Amino acid sequence: MVNIIFIVADSLRQDHVSFYGWEGCPLETPNIDRLARESVVFDNMYPEGLPTIPVRTQWMTGQRTLPFRSWQPLTKEDRTIADILSSEGWLTALFTDCYHFFKPGYNFHRSFRVWRWIRGQEYDPYRSGPLRKYNLEDFVKPTFDERWRRLVEACLVNIELFEKADDHFCAQLVHEAIQWLEENRGHRQPLLLWVDSFDPHEPWTPPKEFDRYTDPDYTGKKIILPCGGLASEHFTEEEIAYTRGLYAGEVAYVDHYIGELLDKLQELGYYDNSVIVLAADHGHPLADHGKFLKGGDRMYSELLKVPFMIRFPGGQYGGRRLDALAQFQDVLPTLLDFIGLGHYAEVMHGRSLMPLIRGEVKSVREVIITGYHEAPDRCVRDKVWSYIRRPEGKPDELYNLIEDPRERRNLIDEYPEEAARLAAVLGPLYAVKRTMIKGIQGRYEVSGSAMGSTTA
Repeated sequence: MVNIIFIVADSLRQDHVSFYGWEGCPLETPNIDRLARESVVFDNMYPEGLPTIPVRTQWMTGQRTLPFRSWQPLTKEDRTIADILSSEGWLTALFTDCYHFFKPGYNFHRSFRVWRWIRGQEYDPYRSGPLRKYNLEDFVKPTFDERWRRLVEACLVNIELFEKADDHFCAQLVHEAIQWLEENRGHRQPLLLWVDSFDPHEPWTPPKEFDRYTDPDYTGKKIILPCGGLASEHFTEEEIAYTRGLYAGEVAYVDHYIGELLDKLQELGYYDNSVIVLAADHGHPLADHGKFLKGGDRMYSELLKVPFMIRFPGGQYGGRRLDALAQFQDVLPTLLDFIGLGHYAEVMHGRSLMPLIRGEVKSVREVIITGYHEAPDRCVRDKVWSYIRRPEGKPDELYNLIEDPRERRNLIDEYPEEAARLAAVLGPLYAVKRTMIKGIQGRYEVSGSAMGSTTA
């Protein structure tokens, strides 16, 4: 009997998981790292349609979302992992503090036998009343408009009662899941346990014992929820560094509680008879390319590169690190294939990764496509190149991910043939017309096209 444990850390950047070995990783993540050492680890697993809810739809249904739907509830036609496994006799449980799951009209808890929601993340309308512990002016700047000030205030109201690390959201979530595991120990049915942490999503308010990556002598504004737009127009370099430190502390805190969950899975005997998946839905821009927060124009690795790993029962296939391209719609077909229910995946857009994991093939995808359904920007990648299609009036971008993993040098004019090759993948489903590759120099030419550019 094989269980499935699916662990999500929302907005966790791949370059903040020390196992991946990114230069400049600001912290150690010992608990995620130990799981990675026993898992099949993917370097190039990507979201398809962004952000939070479209990604959950991909994971839960095995279907693409980018060409077809924006942020929306599940439809009655969708068939989810909980629908499938419940019909096959599994005991299914969802534990989350992602408040989007339970907004009016949303139904991502559908078919889970048990579901529990930890209230209060971000601006979940959970608590009200005037601030007593915090002074709002310590957390906002004069450039923040009134709407943004109110959002920051709502975040602070929701955490005012926290006194210790165990009071914070990820801790509450993990402890609820552990309690359920203890209560259901020895259950005759196989289990699907979905533990979906909204942290390290903003606002970044790590418990004080994990706030180890900010300057202890810093006396400026505590920017836990930076506003959009160009960071340089709102924040000093010192403020940007402080906010990045808060994010790192939040990652360290999430890693700690993931460790508590893994320890309990071992103690209760679930660890070696379960498929354990650890994933992030996307990363988070920290002004790496000039802006904080997610957005349709931020098609860079700080948003797109995520940690993803699967530990199979008994550590089978463990220790493998794959650079093959994969996307989130491939996850459910892979899990169904492994547990002997692969026939359900016949109608899914995703492809099982088991032949790749078993070493029978070297790849299942030559490229990936990602973006926001509502935004005009699209990113097409293979293992070497990342091409970003920009809307009319803006130059396209091309980066060599091997030589320039931080995507600092736009090579669109030097290698237009590579851009054209990737642009040709964008078909009508992705609502991008076949147009000229838009180089940087093209902005200054009467013709409007870059020298040497080719038709996409």
